Amino acid sequence: MRPSVRSLSWLLVGLAAGLAVPVVRGQDAAKAPLTTARVTWAQAPATKAAWGELRAPFEGETYGLGYALGAVAVLKPGQQIHPPHQHSDEELLFVTESSGRWHLDGKEFPANKGDAMYAAPWVVHGITNTGNSPLTFVVFKWNGKGVKTPEAPKPR
Repeated sequence: MRPSVRSLSWLLVGLAAGLAVPVVRGQDAAKAPLTTARVTWAQAPATKAAWGELRAPFEGETYGLGYALGAVAVLKPGQQIHPPHQHSDEELLFVTESSGRWHLDGKEFPANKGDAMYAAPWVVHGITNTGNSPLTFVVFKWNGKGVKTPEAPKPR
């Protein structure tokens, strides 16, 4: 299977930052559509790196989405998966354990247990664990079927 553009972009972001990052298979990767399933933590595909661990039990096309990702990440203290970034996908993140800092559209905010963030397409976003214990967050990322992807904004 050849790598997707999305996979390569994740890899390039990580390499530019000197980090090991998950290679996320994108919507153009050869992959069967998702089906109804239950996946345990142990069964979920894992990416482990110096920053922590990402488990992505669901990734691919769905009935209504051209691409979907449902994953859980555990960041070690002082770590982030990658620097703040942007992409054409919409994304929701929910902090379930510990605390850190959100980066959203050039601003920084506290990220505490129970907090959530939504990033629209092309909005720069990210999360960093600034606490002393592992920070766990749930991420959902998607692109819809039949919905034109917004064009990237012009540089400011």
